Amino acid sequence: MKEPVILQGVGELGGVFARALLRAGHPVYPVTRDMDPRQVEAEYPEPALVMLTVGEADLHPALEAMPGAWRQRVGLLQNELLPRDWEAHGVDNPTVIAAWFEKKPGQDHKVVIPSPAHGPAAGMLVEALNGLGIPAREVTDAATMRFELVRKNVYILTTNIAGLECGGTVTDLWRDHQELARTVADEVMDIQAWLTGEELDREALINGMVEAFEGDPEHKNTGRSAPVRLARAIEHADAAGLAVPKLRELHARQTG
Repeated sequence: MKEPVILQGVGELGGVFARALLRAGHPVYPVTRDMDPRQVEAEYPEPALVMLTVGEADLHPALEAMPGAWRQRVGLLQNELLPRDWEAHGVDNPTVIAAWFEKKPGQDHKVVIPSPAHGPAAGMLVEALNGLGIPAREVTDAATMRFELVRKNVYILTTNIAGLECGGTVTDLWRDHQELARTVADEVMDIQAWLTGEELDREALINGMVEAFEGDPEHKNTGRSAPVRLARAIEHADAAGLAVPKLRELHARQTG
């Protein structure tokens, strides 16, 4: 029998990872909201991976409460994820995946583009997801993974925030509102550069975003989390002293 995996957060995406890992032969043990992770850790102190599939708002509390024996076995997949998120909790070498697929209630998973993964258990996750028909690939260096995380963030934030003004799909956004998309993306990249302390190739990030547009051309721009993402972007801009005039204009419309 292969090593067990702990899965903390058993929502839609968590269910996909559970199914993939089980099919690959790994016993999967869930940690739900009403369970104390310390009790599970006492029984399984050395799992192959402790996969956090909680929502973005629950990530930091989950990392804060994570038992010490698990901290070097962490797997992360949240949107808007960056190294500062895990480093703040003393996690220095997690397994990280930019999950470019979605799972909604009552529907099977939908793939946008292959999902890159990096870290100690990346190969295991890639093998498991590929076995479920979800394309994934292993990234061998941390710098490339940082780029992939920022790329995902630029896609999510640009589509959500620009979509507050234009609605529609990513195809509509890029075909009919490209100036808006590029302006929002550029200000998002200003924020990402401050958050990471690293200025990445902006045209490569734009090209990566467009590749994702082409991977799921009918993807809707704006979901329920869009206003929260915009408000959080403004908070980061304020902390960084960034002007981000378009984001502030859109935020004023949302809150005014």
